[in-house]
Amino acid sequence: MTTIAELPPGFADKVLSAQSTFRSVMDAMARPGSVQRIVPMAGAPDTMMRGTAAIALTLFDHDTPLWLDARMAESADVTKWLKFHTGAPVVQDSSIASFALIGDGGALPSLERFALGTSEYPDRSTTVIIQVDSLASGRSFELRGPGIDGVATLRASIKPFDLFERLHMNEALFPRGIDAVLVADDAVVAIPRTTRVVSKGS
Repeated sequence: MTTIAELPPGFADKVLSAQSTFRSVMDAMARPGSVQRIVPMAGAPDTMMRGTAAIALTLFDHDTPLWLDARMAESADVTKWLKFHTGAPVVQDSSIASFALIGDGGALPSLERFALGTSEYPDRSTTVIIQVDSLASGRSFELRGPGIDGVATLRASIKPFDLFERLHMNEALFPRGIDAVLVADDAVVAIPRTTRVVSKGS
């Protein structure tokens, strides 16, 4: 049993750290494919990367239903830490989640199982936060779309390997769709629903 005293701490400076993390996430969303650093380090449970923990502390609250994949949900430390620091309700039904935390991208469920928003409220969709191996090395992906000047190149080691193929469904759904945030330790990259992968290298 983990007692409250044994849980990893949240931010040392709550307001400044939350503002800084929020800015990093917004910059990532505004410039898809660009790697942003999350500077303020939060304590994080074992299964959770530091960047993921900082995003959780910044964006999750009592009004943001949260879905956890098996790797996250099976960690008592993760669920207790989230409950204590964010108060976000953990839901079993992925289709009503505001956020989904994915610790094992290889087991990512079908994106159609998440909230895709409605035509009237396209923002009522799930933002999927996926922990990945690297946002500095691996295959190279060329991205196009709003916020990108010409083409952005992202080098990343990602599971599932077909993530960008799966996100292709956003094209038909727009303005509905899924926004993805990739986290590798303290690095974060956003792939909003408007971003398209135009080519993939080795």
